[in-house]
Amino acid sequence: MDLPVVDLSPYLAASPAQLSPELTALCGEVSRSLRETGALLVKDPRCSIEDNDRFIDMMERYFQSPQDFKQRHERPYLHYQVGVTPEKVEVPRSLVDEEMQEKLKAMPKEYQPHAPVGPDLKWRYFWRIGPRPSNTRFKELNAEPVIPEGFSEWKETMDSWGNKMIAAIEVSCLSVVAEMAAIGFGLQKDAFTSLMKLGPHLLAPTGSDLQKYGQEGTVLAGYHYDLNFLTIHGKSRFPGLNIWLKNGQKVEVKVPLGCLLIQTGKQIEWLTGGDCIAGMHEVVVTNRTVEAIRTAEEQKRSLWRVSSTLFAHIASDAVLKPLGHFVESPLASKYPPLCAGEYVEQELAVINLKGQK
Repeated sequence: MDLPVVDLSPYLAASPAQLSPELTALCGEVSRSLRETGALLVKDPRCSIEDNDRFIDMMERYFQSPQDFKQRHERPYLHYQVGVTPEKVEVPRSLVDEEMQEKLKAMPKEYQPHAPVGPDLKWRYFWRIGPRPSNTRFKELNAEPVIPEGFSEWKETMDSWGNKMIAAIEVSCLSVVAEMAAIGFGLQKDAFTSLMKLGPHLLAPTGSDLQKYGQEGTVLAGYHYDLNFLTIHGKSRFPGLNIWLKNGQKVEVKVPLGCLLIQTGKQIEWLTGGDCIAGMHEVVVTNRTVEAIRTAEEQKRSLWRVSSTLFAHIASDAVLKPLGHFVESPLASKYPPLCAGEYVEQELAVINLKGQK
């Protein structure tokens, strides 16, 4: 199955006062895809292939730096919410969630995820995007960024790519998708974006060493959902991402050149009363990954698999609860009002990123 590709250009060019029937239908396509598949491919003319390549080039150089250099940028006392998270720290949800494990056993064999045997083998770097709130109960989730020494281009490159995907302005890629989704779901246009303002948005590239972990079947990031609102990825140079549709079908994602991948997180599930559920996914070394490794070796390119991930969050002090007509959803009682920051801290504790010293 191929995911639909939505070109944001018509929406960006439209008058904000009134949407045509064609654009309203396009918004419906966005919400339908997020509801049914937990994912969406978008084409944003402002996010170029060159921007993505520049970002990945820098992150490859960082991740292939010596381990002791990277470990200087760890901030475990801030729940790893800024700076680097080393490999074998973050625990996939499917490894510790007994209810999820029972659901996995009931899946048809061909749709079951690869079973992780321990913490994820990926590294990750967290970089805050957009302004922080001046007053918040959740200081660890809104901490100052960490800049590695020797990377003079770091801040400009991170901010440039991150701000194109999401910033505190209404015209960033994820803000446009959030607006279109709200319209498609029958909510006010700013139902989601108003809650995203001053959120602890994270540019969160991952790095997996395929020279070390390049054997077919190796689980780089175990089966899990994202705890945030929406996740956006640029195209990686190595395949390996599998997602699960709402009907349980497993799909290997192929991101076309020039496109970005959007995935649903747990916070949008909360806000829609379970109508749109958090998309499950994993990253595994497949036969296509192995082929890409061979090509990279022949071309003498980096063997670090970088994903240019960005996590868009609801503001830490905002309340998660079903919005608008979703209050009447039959599943709404499963999503009681809860402060977004409290929810994030609960999830971080489960996946081993909270309470570290």
